[in-house]
Amino acid sequence: MLEERVSPLAGAAAPLELLVNVPLLVTAYYVEVPDPSVAGERVAFGTSGHRGSSTARTFNERHILVITQAICSYRRARHIDGPLFLGIDTHALSVPAFTTALEVLAANGVDVMIAPDGQYTPTPAVSHAILTYNLGRTSGLADGIVVTPSHNPPDDGGFKYNPPHGGPAEPEVTAWIEKRANELLRARRPTIRRMPYSRALGVSTTHRHDYVASYVNDLSAVLDLDAMRDARIHVGVDPMGGAGVQFWHAIADRYRLNVSVVSDVVDPTFRFMTVDWDGKIRMDPSSPYAMRRLLALKDRFDVACACDPDHDRHGIVVPSAGLLPPNHYLAAAVEYLFTHRPAWKSDVRVGKTVVTSAILDRVASRLGRPLYDVPVGFKWFVNGLLDGSVGFAGEESAGASFLRRDGTVWTTDKDGIVAALLSAEMTVRTGRDPGVLYRDLTAELGDPAYRRLDMPATAGEKNRLARLDPSQLGITQLAGEPVQAMLTRAAGNGAPIGGLKVVAAHGWFAVRPSGTENILKMYAESFRGDEHLGQIIEEAESTLSVALGNTGS
Repeated sequence: MLEERVSPLAGAAAPLELLVNVPLLVTAYYVEVPDPSVAGERVAFGTSGHRGSSTARTFNERHILVITQAICSYRRARHIDGPLFLGIDTHALSVPAFTTALEVLAANGVDVMIAPDGQYTPTPAVSHAILTYNLGRTSGLADGIVVTPSHNPPDDGGFKYNPPHGGPAEPEVTAWIEKRANELLRARRPTIRRMPYSRALGVSTTHRHDYVASYVNDLSAVLDLDAMRDARIHVGVDPMGGAGVQFWHAIADRYRLNVSVVSDVVDPTFRFMTVDWDGKIRMDPSSPYAMRRLLALKDRFDVACACDPDHDRHGIVVPSAGLLPPNHYLAAAVEYLFTHRPAWKSDVRVGKTVVTSAILDRVASRLGRPLYDVPVGFKWFVNGLLDGSVGFAGEESAGASFLRRDGTVWTTDKDGIVAALLSAEMTVRTGRDPGVLYRDLTAELGDPAYRRLDMPATAGEKNRLARLDPSQLGITQLAGEPVQAMLTRAAGNGAPIGGLKVVAAHGWFAVRPSGTENILKMYAESFRGDEHLGQIIEEAESTLSVALGNTGS
């Protein structure tokens, strides 16, 4: 059976040799030139935009120039002529990429909304700003860009586009932008409009927008902050050196909450982090190794939470269970929300990805709510959140968002801030922390064992998996149970999942290729315990070996 190789550094303070050389990284952003004949150095939009590192020539000034110009072309082609909300996180490459993007946007005459005084901007604040601006409009619509690689290591950069619906761009949109960007990357003299940064800051089309006030002042529409204030629940917050540092202080002040920010240090080396499972610095709030700082403080708070650098992911720490696995918290959150939001319509759905725990299926069934099962990627939830037909959307990688208390849209991108604060509301309103709430659910619905494994894979193997025909496999049993379904498309929207999911009565496995690394991601779950889960994983590995060896090239 495949096992994760946990680094001896996992959970320890980051040693000096792991810290990124920020001057070298920024210099490489400007001086290294990607070769468009090399597939890995071209523009590539994965599940959350283009990501890479300057020293690997996968995230350089040339990439951001061509992507931003392509976005300007896309806006003109689609008649998107409202303001563009431009956000940024705290990674070292984010400021250079923000600078380049603004130079191009300003030269193209785009009205750009940036935070004042160089403030950082969480992803959910950009989504919220787009939706707030577009409310009631049919023309002159706004869109946005967020410069972030999310929870990725400190040497990575990221750049993602959010259309007027406020969420991650659909595949057809990213394909259009990617194609045009790579055409520009290959051109000897690409047509890119650009002006100096100092001038771009001062032109009439560059505006300052108070993202903090806009987002924070509207929070009471989605959460019961009065209950949290009156109960004086003590909430610990670790922003992980991310874009939400100023937001957490503003939230505490605005609503008079008993919130303690354990650290407001912003450092692009992220030297304050403990090392993740694989020996890398990674700001993943769902990792017990990366969350050691907050875990050590858990007994000081009624509930504690953390978010990654762009604050679209959450991690929840509670006295009863320590760090809650994302699947556990999502299940407890669904149970709570659908029983404490009386204004939500009776047919509002529970949204989850195909690799998220089936405990959510059982919770939805118990609640009498329809389930909306989609492929990996938050973009699949956008329309449902936008029209209010999906009340809650969650994925096993600790991303979630949900509707306002009146049943209308809040954000259409992942929102780690509201997901984190919900844990305090749940604790106050039920008298039990989310760990206890989850334990109560499993006593009734079953206690699943869940694992995710990363497996090395060649590009050819990833392509074969994506084209797999389940009928070739001949699987009839999974860990002693009849196979109920073999899926290559998600039941909720019929979209391809990019791999395979095999389902039996008390367990399942799924495997899909990574969009950014040479690995296959395997997910497995059993409602019959760890031994049964191990059997599922062994059979999944065997099935996968056959599939990749016999499905052709």
